[in-house]
Amino acid sequence: MPDILIKNGRVIDPSQGMDREADLLISAGRIAAYDAAGEGAAAAIDARGKIVAPGLIDMHVHLREPGFEDDETIETGTAAALAGGFATIVCIPNTDPPIDSQGTVEFIHDRAERADNCRVLVAACVSKNREGKELAEIGQLVEAGAVAFTDDGAPIYDAELMRRALEYCRMFDKPVLSHAEIRELSRNGVMHAGMTSMLLGLAGIPAAAEDVMVSRDIALAEATGGRLHIMHVSTANSVEALRRAKARGVRVTAEAAPHHFSLCDESLRTFDSNFKMNPPLRGREHVEAVIAGLGDGTIDAIASDHAPHAKEKKMQDIDRAPFGIVGLETSLGLVATMLIERGLLDWPSAVRKMSLAPAQILGIDRGTLGIGAAADVTIIDPQARWTVDPAEFRSKSANTPFAGWKLTGRADAVIVGGKIKFQR
Repeated sequence: MPDILIKNGRVIDPSQGMDREADLLISAGRIAAYDAAGEGAAAAIDARGKIVAPGLIDMHVHLREPGFEDDETIETGTAAALAGGFATIVCIPNTDPPIDSQGTVEFIHDRAERADNCRVLVAACVSKNREGKELAEIGQLVEAGAVAFTDDGAPIYDAELMRRALEYCRMFDKPVLSHAEIRELSRNGVMHAGMTSMLLGLAGIPAAAEDVMVSRDIALAEATGGRLHIMHVSTANSVEALRRAKARGVRVTAEAAPHHFSLCDESLRTFDSNFKMNPPLRGREHVEAVIAGLGDGTIDAIASDHAPHAKEKKMQDIDRAPFGIVGLETSLGLVATMLIERGLLDWPSAVRKMSLAPAQILGIDRGTLGIGAAADVTIIDPQARWTVDPAEFRSKSANTPFAGWKLTGRADAVIVGGKIKFQR
């Protein structure tokens, strides 16, 4: 494996508290040295004016394969991840069949290896067949390589099942990722329940549908000592519940998706189903609370919740179209444009939330540029100005609400395990 020398970049590595200009030498697939000559390097990358960061990690990606290859495949999804700057992604198990057996975990790993793009880790099902009735074979799934457990796409409705999941996963030090939703409250909803939904005559999903489940799961995590992670946080009360739980020492972490800090429910005035997602786009007060939670560390990570759907599915009437948008290729630009350019977050904090924090939540040896670490590196051009064009997406689907947006900040190159996998 040839050496790679990355020269003149601004190296930001939260694991070392590093933020300085440096040359970075990669040798034998690992971080070898800083400010070394690198005379024998087969490849040299001039990163002047750019940020050299640990390989970005997206811990919430729907790759759709197996079962929904018309929306996305592992090959197209991982190509989209590289274009978005991600060296590692975690696939969510709401596939067909669901990822609830060793065989399906191995299938994902095999397809990812064949695609040879970014690294793919697996979050397996909490319950068998994602039915919420019986606990999956957690131990066997851990043995097969699962790094986390979730029934995402659906909540873990049964509180006793959730309690046992937290206890059992604690034995393996794995997090349970919670899709927090009370279905009795969200049933038939299309968008956030508020003044806009009333004016548009669309069925609403109240914030309480998330708030109540977040509070329940925090209580169960506190009772069991298990590791809880709240996915796609979208409400002010959820943020506050997380803030209080962390102050008490509960083992809980959380993520926010870029659309929940970039858009609000007023976007649905267009009746465009590309603004339909679950949790829904909330009112401005909720958006501000999510941003505040990111700023003060209550929300640990940023994850795309990449949820591709084929064009014909999203072209239906808004009340019939499926929830979800693509996000891998716009996440970094939205973070830079909506948070960093506005002074709401700085680059070291953003890099932490998109690399080190996800690695720590998942318990994986990534998210660092320390000497000897696996050489996963993302080079970011913070000044790159570009326009979102779904026709240029590597993803198989193009269901984005951000088409035509002008963003600043984009991945320039991605190195995975010491190999250059993407260069713009």
